[in-house]
Order: sequence, then structure tokens, then C-alpha cells
Amino acid sequence: MASERILMKQGAEAKLYKFSFYGKPCIVKERFKKTYRHTTLDASLTSQRMKSEVRAMLRSRMCGIFTPTVYFVDMVNNSIYMEEVHDSQTVRDYIMNIQKEIPDINLAMTVLEPLGKKIGEILGVMHKNNIIHGDLTSSNMLLKGQPSSFNIVMIDFGLSHFENMPEDKGVDLYVLERALLSTHPNTEKVFQVILDAYCVTNKDGAKEVLNKLEEVRMRGRKRTMVG
Repeated sequence: MASERILMKQGAEAKLYKFSFYGKPCIVKERFKKTYRHTTLDASLTSQRMKSEVRAMLRSRMCGIFTPTVYFVDMVNNSIYMEEVHDSQTVRDYIMNIQKEIPDINLAMTVLEPLGKKIGEILGVMHKNNIIHGDLTSSNMLLKGQPSSFNIVMIDFGLSHFENMPEDKGVDLYVLERALLSTHPNTEKVFQVILDAYCVTNKDGAKEVLNKLEEVRMRGRKRTMVG
């Protein structure tokens, strides 16, 4: 292993480093200790979340969904060594570039439709297999390849878990809806394309999930009105 790690980003739960794992460029995600939590509780929660994160990534890959390959899990130092995805951009950057290049909203939405369809299909497969991402945003999806034949790589499963309840799946979709519309104005049609593709892919469970999504939306609106 190379001895030097380059800090890329620090979030609320972890730091991301660029590194080299036996000659392979990789990303190291290191969860840091939370000093406000009891030491034993913090160690237990960190361990559980790391295991859930790795398990969700592996199960997603088994279902045909692209995620970074996990090279090594260091439970002592709370670190996951994973593949660095080259030649990619975040879905966030891609949508922003399209909206910048194509001022006409309807035309931009037409260009973004294949992306929405792909995202909906991926989420349908994940939820059909009871994988809850927990932090669905356009920053946590990487677009790899040409727009005509791209793949989406799902990343940052740090809040993921496994659940069969429609409520959790509805919340997962609601988190994406809020993140998408707040980061990318006028993308309501894109989210509808996502839902349409989701329903086709997850035929058996989609109706209940969408009902729960509407319930969560109503709760969100009530909180906004009260606030």
C-alpha cells in the first residue's frame, strides 16, 4: 500500500481519502469517532453502520446494480477501501450542465428523460430486494459513459439498511424528490419519469410504496404549514 492518503472530502459521518490499494487507485471512507456519544455506544453504532453499508453495496451488485467494488474493510480503523470510479461525473453535475446548456425547460426535460428512466429502474430493483439507500440525492449517483449508453453507479450507502416496509421505501423516494427539486428546479417531470420506471420495475410493490410516498408528502406539507 502507498503510505500517503489525500483528503478529498469530509462529511458529517466520515472522511474520504484518495489512496492506492496494492497498486489500484481507491477511495477510503473512514468513519470518525463521535465524541458526544458514549464510547461503547459509538463503537457499536459505527460497526453496525459499516456492516450495513458494505452489505448494501454487495447486495446491490448481486442484483445487477453498479456500485464501487469493495477491496477491504478495516473494522479496527472504521475504514472501507473501495474502487475509485474513473471517467464519471455526478448526476448532479450532469443535470446542472444540461439545464445550463439548454435554457428551454421542456427540451431539457426531454434530454433528461433517459436518465430519469434509468434511475427509476435502479430504485425499483433496489426496493424489490429490500435495499433502502437512505440518502438518495443526485450527488450520490455517478454517471459513467456516454449519455446515449451510460451506466449509473450508486455511491454513499452510509445510511442504508434492509427493510420490507413500504413506509421506508416511500421515505427513500421522498428524500430523492426533495433533494432533486431543491437542487434542480423545474425537474418535476424528471421525477415523474423516475416514478413511472420504478412502477414498471417494481410492479408488485410499487402501489403500496407510492401510497406511502403520498402520505409522507402530506406530512411534509403539514410540517411546512405549521412551521
